[in-house]
Amino acid sequence: MLRPVLVGVDGSPESLAAAEWAAAEAALSGLPLRLVRAWEGVPYPSGSSADLAAGQNGAGRSLREAEERLTTRFPGTRPTGELVQGPPVPTLLEAAEEAETLVLGSRGLSGAAGYLAGSVASDVVAHAACPVVLVRPAPHPGTTADASPGATSPGRVVLGIDLAHACDEVIRFAFEAAHRRGTSLYVLHAYNLPLAYSIASAQIPLALDLLATEHGDDLAAVLRPWQEKYPEVPVTADAVMDPAADRLVKAASGAALLVLGRQERTSRLGARLGHVAHSVIAHAACPVAVVPHG
Repeated sequence: MLRPVLVGVDGSPESLAAAEWAAAEAALSGLPLRLVRAWEGVPYPSGSSADLAAGQNGAGRSLREAEERLTTRFPGTRPTGELVQGPPVPTLLEAAEEAETLVLGSRGLSGAAGYLAGSVASDVVAHAACPVVLVRPAPHPGTTADASPGATSPGRVVLGIDLAHACDEVIRFAFEAAHRRGTSLYVLHAYNLPLAYSIASAQIPLALDLLATEHGDDLAAVLRPWQEKYPEVPVTADAVMDPAADRLVKAASGAALLVLGRQERTSRLGARLGHVAHSVIAHAACPVAVVPHG
């Protein structure tokens, strides 16, 4: 059974943009499309049965509107929708266990109208078992630019990797995304100056050149088997001594998708995103995919 492209909707413009991106991605990948709308209801005794019914009806209406929008804008799309009573984070995380990819809006107002684009999205992307794609709405609603960016965009796919934690899951996701779109892949590895170099770096330019060559060679070695597996994907790769987040945001300008990894780890603080992922999600204009890996 094919695992679906899953999208969380809440009626906000952000979640509608995410739903359109998910519909285009499902069409590209030949996967089913599933919409989930979580609603928490009104806990007794603070609310009446009428309040509960009104909340359920409103949530169901936003789900139906999303389904109708997708079938109109993507002829042939047959999304399935599910209304689930429960908190959004555990609802989405449970649904994501059976999904190929989870898609959420990445911007929104605080409160119920835009909960998927705020703290909920942050919590979900930090804990989800599958890749999570965060999508912004188009900047000019009602114009010709009014289309969710990414899934069918001709822009390149950008992959940011840390060679200390390079992993097959993240690299595979990026290559497959570029392959499906028939576009190129740009790979960026940003590294910091080792502490041993920082004191006397001005006096040892040759050593810095050797360091750059070493990182470049390591990056090429990591990518080589994937380039052999996907020979039709043009690849450009850079290893740079620079802040990773800033370079990734610049590289992703006009991109179809930016792909990052999230290392799964257990700590007293629980699962969390690194500072690079946080910064990129906050500033990148294109959709951002966060791929969990061991």
